[in-house]
Formats: sequence, C-alpha cells, structure tokens
Amino acid sequence: MVTAGRALSLGYFDHPPASWWLSAGAAQVFGTEAPWAVRLPFILVFAVSQGLMWRITRSMASPRAAFWAVVALNLSPVFGLTTATWVLPDGPLDAALLGAALCLLHALPSNGRRALIWWTAAGLCAGLALFSKYSAVLTIAGAFLYVLTSRDHRRWLARPEPYLAGLVALAVFSPVLVWNAAHGWASLAFQADRATGFRFRPFMPLQTLAGEALFVLPWIWVPMMILFVRGFRRDRPWTERLLVWLAAPPIVAFALISAWSSQRILYHWAAPGYLLLFPLLGAAIEQRLDRAPVRRLLAGTAALLLVSVTVIATQIQFDWIGGRLAAIMRTDPTAEGLDWTSIRDDLTARGLLPPGTVAAAFNWRDAGKIGHALGPDVTMLCLSSDAREFGFAHPARDYAGRTILLLSLSPPDRALTEARDWFGSVNMLQGTTVRTDGRILRAVTVLQGQGLLVAPLAETPGRP
Repeated sequence: MVTAGRALSLGYFDHPPASWWLSAGAAQVFGTEAPWAVRLPFILVFAVSQGLMWRITRSMASPRAAFWAVVALNLSPVFGLTTATWVLPDGPLDAALLGAALCLLHALPSNGRRALIWWTAAGLCAGLALFSKYSAVLTIAGAFLYVLTSRDHRRWLARPEPYLAGLVALAVFSPVLVWNAAHGWASLAFQADRATGFRFRPFMPLQTLAGEALFVLPWIWVPMMILFVRGFRRDRPWTERLLVWLAAPPIVAFALISAWSSQRILYHWAAPGYLLLFPLLGAAIEQRLDRAPVRRLLAGTAALLLVSVTVIATQIQFDWIGGRLAAIMRTDPTAEGLDWTSIRDDLTARGLLPPGTVAAAFNWRDAGKIGHALGPDVTMLCLSSDAREFGFAHPARDYAGRTILLLSLSPPDRALTEARDWFGSVNMLQGTTVRTDGRILRAVTVLQGQGLLVAPLAETPGRP
C-alpha cells in the first residue's frame, strides 16, 4: 500500500482511498516511509477506536464493563496487533464503524433536532467506513435489518432522517464511484468477483469460522458467539440487539460465500462483525470477574500476547533464532518482517539506481516489498496481468521502449524467461540478496530489460 499509494488518487484498485491517503500523507509529513511513520496514523486511529469502544459499552453498561471491552479488544490479535499497527484499510474502517454504531445508539431513541444531528453523524461515519473498505456495506445492511425487525424503531423507516443519513454516506463515498466510473468499474468488479465461483464446498463455512476463531482467539471467540446468538432474543435490550444485527452480515456472509466462491476467503474479512460484539463481551467479563478462571484467562492471554510480540520483535531486530525457522516452515518468515533495504544499499553501491530509475517486478507482492525498499525516488512497475494498483499508478504502457531494472525472487533462468516476454532484449546482471546481519534470507535476480513492450509477447495474437 505504501509503494503503490505514492501516486495519490480518488480511488484505488484494491480498496477505497482512506488507508492509502493515511500512509501517503504520513510519508509526506514526516519526509520518510519508515515503518514508524507510515504506521503512526493507524496506531492513532486505533486509539480513536478504543475511545469509541469505551463510549459504546459505557452507554449500554458500566464504566468497568467498558474498560474490559477495550482490554479484550487489545488482547485479540486481529485487532490489537494487525488492525492497530499495520497499514491496512481495517484501521479506519473499524473506527468509522464504531462511530456509526455510537451515533445509532443515540439516534434511535431521539426525537427532533437531536435525532437529525445523530442520524446525520451516523451517515457521515457510514460514508467514512465505505471510504475505507467496501465490506462496510454489510454492516450498513445490518443497521437496516435491525430497524426493519425492531418493533420499537421500525417507525424510522417512515421518517426522512435515515434517508438523509444514506445520502450523506453516499456523498462521502462518491469520489470512489467517480474513480470507478472513469476506470471501467475495475475496483468494484475485482471485489465482487471474490463472491463468484462454481465450486460447492459445504464444509468450507466451518473452516472459515474456525480460521476466524483463531484470528480472534478461540477463548474470546466462543463466548462472543454465545453472546451473539443470545442477543437476537426479543427479551434482550434493544442496544444489544442492535449490535448483534450490525455484527451479523459480515460474520454470516463471508462464511456462506466460502461455500461456493472460487476465491480464497481471508479470515480477517469478517473482523468488523466481531468488532461490534466486544461491548457485549466487556459486560460479560465484568459480571464474571470474581471467578478465578476468568482472571487467569485474561492474565494468560496478556502474557501470551506480550511474549509473542517480544519474540517476533527481537527476532526481526537481532535474528537470534537464525535460520532454524526455515527447518520447520516452508520459508523463513523473518524476511517478511524486514524492510529489504539491503537491496537498495547494494544496488546504490553498484551505481544501478541513478536519478530517474524505473524498476519492475513480476508480481504485485514483490513490487510492493522491493519498491518500498528502493524508496520513493525509484518508480516501481509491476509487469504482470495481475498488477493490482501498480497497473493504475504506473501503467507499463507509459514506459514503453524504456530500459527497466528488473528484480525478481525467481531463479535466474525463470526470471530471464519472464523478462524476455516483456522486452526486446534482456541482460543478466549480478544478483543481490535480502540480508540481516550477514545472513542471506532471499536471493534476488537482477536483470536489465531494454525496450519495454506495450504488451507482453505471450499475449500477442498468433503466439502460443
């Protein structure tokens, strides 16, 4: 996201603009793309999410319950680690969804001017959620389903305030629609394609739910799901029923889609649904805090999280485990946690990164990782039929005929074969490596391609 997001736009191929703008804005403000800089907005946004979580739970229960809701949120890795610190659309999405939920808690029992203000604020937050990630539409659908099924609040369907909120949300989201309309609806089509397929796998929803439980933590997920099912009962407070209806569409939809989709359903996609169940969990923890097993479980989870983070952070910093991880895993994951700046240092020393350099990789993941390492002064291309945002930020056709520095994690013979489809001629250069403290983590093939073609030869009519 940092590499492809250097080119500011009203829309992006993978996701709406919020997270792209946050990382690019931080890089401009601080003058660096160092991890601390581009991640800082997401850490601050998660701090906002914690405040909103406290306010939501406090409006339904006690300050003590609100405290435990926030604690549980931080202890769940998919929220307290990834959403809280990584450059992902989930950070601004979660904050906006919590803001919308809080506004609804105030809007539904209100009247007159106060109701208008809260409904408008709910629409603004819903729009910001859509401006962060398309899946926000599921939570918005949950709000509609709640109003539709609630005897006390169904009257709002006959009032203008909810429809005004919808117009406000649409106005906030409209730049994304403008960008999509100008680019053949590419982003919306890409995301919608993930719900299509022709394979029926009846047990896949169970696997999807199990994966989500692992991301949330099983001992948090199980009581959360019990509270989720109980929350639909008519005798439960309306605030509780609102939250479970908001939570239901992401949890249910992605589980069901996994039964037929030809695409892989990632387990964190349903996280916004679980997010809205933490207020219920906080209240449940407060009621059971005098029980020793609950206290031990909370303390043990905190210890597990701290130990895990310490092990990962010290391995990245000091490489104290060395290559032993590669013996038990397919590849050493240390390289994924590092910035690959050793590539930049080596190529700079060899004079291969003069001003105006254009570099390329053959898939979008490598383009992101390598492009971030080379820095913003190097234009990064992705020469692939699946170039993601790189295909819009820097289309290969704009550099037709140019000489390009090619970097590939493939072995030299395979990289050379790939490169010859894209260039009139290709020269093999001395390779480089991703290193930490002298240990080689990845070998990188380095080539120089002359005469970039408008389209790869493999796609030329008449060529097999």
